[in-house]
Amino acid sequence: MDKVDMLVIGSGPAGRRAAVQAAKFGKSVLVVDRGRRLGGVSVHTGTIPSKTLRETVLNLSGWRERGFYGRAYRVKQDITAVDLTERLHKTLDHEVEVLEHQFMRNMVAFALAEARFVAPNTVELKTDTDELSRVEFDKCVICVGTKPYRPDHVPFDGSRVFDSDEILEIDRLPRSLTVIGGGVIGVEYATIFSALDVPVTLIEGRDTILDFIDKEVVADFVHQMRDRGMVVRLGAAVKEITKSERGVQVALEDGRKVNTECLLFAAGRSGSVGSLNLGALGLEADKRGRLKVDPDTFQTDLPNIYAAGDIIGFPSLASTSMEQGRLAACHAFDMPASPPPEAFPYGIYAVPEISTVGQSEEEVRESGVAYECGVARFRETSRGHIMGVNSGFLKLIFALDTRRLLGAHIIGEGATKLIHIGQAVINLKGTVDFFVENTFNYPTLAEAYKVAGLDAWNRMGQAAAEVAVVDG
Repeated sequence: MDKVDMLVIGSGPAGRRAAVQAAKFGKSVLVVDRGRRLGGVSVHTGTIPSKTLRETVLNLSGWRERGFYGRAYRVKQDITAVDLTERLHKTLDHEVEVLEHQFMRNMVAFALAEARFVAPNTVELKTDTDELSRVEFDKCVICVGTKPYRPDHVPFDGSRVFDSDEILEIDRLPRSLTVIGGGVIGVEYATIFSALDVPVTLIEGRDTILDFIDKEVVADFVHQMRDRGMVVRLGAAVKEITKSERGVQVALEDGRKVNTECLLFAAGRSGSVGSLNLGALGLEADKRGRLKVDPDTFQTDLPNIYAAGDIIGFPSLASTSMEQGRLAACHAFDMPASPPPEAFPYGIYAVPEISTVGQSEEEVRESGVAYECGVARFRETSRGHIMGVNSGFLKLIFALDTRRLLGAHIIGEGATKLIHIGQAVINLKGTVDFFVENTFNYPTLAEAYKVAGLDAWNRMGQAAAEVAVVDG
């Protein structure tokens, strides 16, 4: 029986960061992953594959150039599933190679096996060849991630009806597609296939999508989807899904029916805890397979067991999962660690991109803080004209009394990169004056920050004076 200072179950963003951090403390670390290769969900079925697919689609379809050359413009006329998967496999190979090298440099051991707890400090490992071994550990971080939620009433077959893992393995592009689920995964895949000129219908049982995003941004996003021909059914609960030789039919509770060749069900995910035997630890996951942890230390009810990443729920981002893994390792070995700033960016890699940091306008209004907004539309910037951009905008929200930036929200090309300027200003407690007084490269889309800042500054001059009068 081997013994290690830290056992990490799962090699996704949270697992790899926890393992490397513990190794840098001079601890012996073993990472266990039941996949065929290292990387976890993030590398093989989640973050990296979906973003690689998106980039491939935008490049081959000529989407970014259609503002100049028209909707019929394409870089490659006949795009096939092989075109999409070829780049995907190259990217995944590179990601795995980088991760293996990182573990090697930091002397992190790893095993491809299924882990099963047999005691609070012992785990049994089972390989694909049914070889068994046991490992004792002082500390453990559970980072097993999630898997697609697959309800019994959905006739999954991997041919016409897919979950978000299976959609990456399609052997041909569908002639039409229904996507059930208006969350991040659903809207990303729906808009990616729409960019390939596949007719797409998006169905969401709630009246809105992306509830955590600023409503003005969501409204613009829905408008853009419908403007390019996508069908968006909101407040439409699914009654029944049936397959036929010709395709898939979705019957809605309101009597409408949607017929397409294929269907993607992307309404939620559940934790991959089934094989862990959590009962041996005295831990219990919730109905979606998530574990409860202390939000600051990521410690479970057991002092030597931690959990991080998607397995603990929102925000379920690769970026935040990495920080959770790092903090868990620091706390486990009583090492000092500064917690990350409260404001972190959220990126949605749809077409167009959406990214946000800080408070939405609805949250600011609910808090009772007097505020003003500044908006810059990309089509009004010189860089936007150069790129042929005819949609997208940046929205900044400022407090009237302190003039501080409270939230930044972007929809459009490069949103997930541009958001980091807003993130820095929020976490450094910057004000509207930063945007007014500083120079931005010209012509760039980042110049939109200055435009939005000036827009807010013009409004705040009179509004701030009115607040002062009232307070006086």
